Amino acid sequence: MAKGEREGRLPLLLLLLVLCLLAGSRIAAAATHPQDAAALKSLMRKWSNVPASWRKKSNDPCGDKWDGIECNGANSRVTSLNLFGMNMKGTLSDDIGSLTELRVLDLSSNKDLGGPLTPAIGKLVQLINLALIGCSFSGTVPSELGNLAQLEFFGLNSNQFTGRIPPSLGKLSKVKWLDLADNKLTGLLPNSRDHGAGLDQLLNAEHFHLNQNSLEGPIPEYMFNSSMHLKHILLDRNNFSGTIPSSIGVIPTLEVLRLNNNNFTGRVPAMNNLTKLHVLMLSNNKLSGPMPNLTDMKGLGNVDLSNNSFMPSGVPSWFTELPGLMTLTMQSVGISGKLPQKLFSLRDLQHVILNDNELNDTLDMGNTINDGLDLVDLRNNKITSVTVYSSLDSKLLKLEGNPLCTDSLLSNTLLCTDQLTEFPTMLPFSDVQCPHPFVETIFFRSPSFGDVRKFLPELHDNLSRTVSSCTPNKLGLVPYVDDVYLKVDIKACPVNQKRFNYSQVLNCFNLTLQTYKPPENFGPYYVKSHPYPFHDKASRAILIGVVTGSVLLVVGLALIGVYAMRQKKRAKKLVSQNNPFGTSYISYRLDHSIMLVYLP
Repeated sequence: MAKGEREGRLPLLLLLLVLCLLAGSRIAAAATHPQDAAALKSLMRKWSNVPASWRKKSNDPCGDKWDGIECNGANSRVTSLNLFGMNMKGTLSDDIGSLTELRVLDLSSNKDLGGPLTPAIGKLVQLINLALIGCSFSGTVPSELGNLAQLEFFGLNSNQFTGRIPPSLGKLSKVKWLDLADNKLTGLLPNSRDHGAGLDQLLNAEHFHLNQNSLEGPIPEYMFNSSMHLKHILLDRNNFSGTIPSSIGVIPTLEVLRLNNNNFTGRVPAMNNLTKLHVLMLSNNKLSGPMPNLTDMKGLGNVDLSNNSFMPSGVPSWFTELPGLMTLTMQSVGISGKLPQKLFSLRDLQHVILNDNELNDTLDMGNTINDGLDLVDLRNNKITSVTVYSSLDSKLLKLEGNPLCTDSLLSNTLLCTDQLTEFPTMLPFSDVQCPHPFVETIFFRSPSFGDVRKFLPELHDNLSRTVSSCTPNKLGLVPYVDDVYLKVDIKACPVNQKRFNYSQVLNCFNLTLQTYKPPENFGPYYVKSHPYPFHDKASRAILIGVVTGSVLLVVGLALIGVYAMRQKKRAKKLVSQNNPFGTSYISYRLDHSIMLVYLP
């Protein structure tokens, strides 16, 4: 090889060496463990609509700060994967099992993320929080989830899971929040005596949320005990049968008990020890025997025993002995007699719904009616007369179907007109307007009150403090009620920007892990975000244009480089032919021409 040719190649070799060293140092300095980086890249290939930071050509999620990723700086391992409300589509592949240092896995509110849930999640033995709420996962709940010994939050509600609850979940000894509600689960509740492991072993659990499924069969007595720390038992809207286990009445921490809309039979067990209970809902079952005595349950705010087959009885004395009572619902339970005036003067009372009973005699609500009372539904009873006071608002009283309404003087009045008892159309509270608001629905499963409108200001102030860093004074609430739960749409507008970015949604509006604490009267909740347009079509077109232009620029520069190298070789050859004894250097001009300068 000629000496001039070797010298000409030297700069190129040096350049390649520098690039290799830079690349090597970049790999060595990567902030993400290679195993985790590879796993995330593989997961991403199964997903569409991932955040923009994920779509960059990067192999370092920690170092390049991918949205939703948190890492341990000491060992470069990924510890949190949070992609709440990102509008992602696809499936969750087995690669998730490679993120073995993960503490938080939250993919909630991605309604098009679904398919069978991979058993590989059972390999994440360091996991503390698992939230896959409001997705479309289907098939059975993997038994391997019982391997997650560190798990404290277990949220798989609002999916499409089928089959039985795996007994292995009874091994989650640290779990506090267990939520499998709003799925298509069937079969019995697993217990340790019959299945080797079961939910009765979860002594540290505070929340059993298994409502809105097709679970069935009796609940054994040994499912509950006084060593448990349960606050909320939500088993409503299933197909449970048999008697209500008396062991449920010995849990001293219980605050909410919803067993409504099942097929329970027999007597209601004694519950006088449940002194912290706020909400008791046993409606729409086949319960019988004497009317339950709730006298000692002074904390009750919401009681619903409707549509059961209790023995006919007079008006229970405890109607007036529950000082915090806000909502009393006893439809079609066979009570008779005259309602006491004291009931209507209870300080916090809002709704009294006692239609389709045998109440009779004169209705005399007294002259000290609570100002907050806004609904008294006594339709279809046997009330013969009513004492009217100036303080009585006839709009709140419904008496249609009683004998007194056959009197021509009352038959056409508001008292005797069959009007709907549902809330009026609710207007937004402190509504906000902007082109691209972020909206999420918060579902309150057991509020104590009857009319949410009176509590919206408190909820608004409470929520505003939680999200103030992202949307100060730009938060609106839109409440509405269906036949299941109270729902409130949270509507937030960005400040000094067109849209919220990915990190703002993840850090401000992700309430799935129960970090937000609503006012106590609202009870347990969960959230679902609405799809959010992080980018519009115009911005995507601009992005595509920029990428295309960048590619063309790189190609163009590469071609220019190749052309310049060829010209350099031709120039050297020409110099060596015409002046073999001289020395030259080559200067490149901006117009890509070449100037040769000879030195003696």
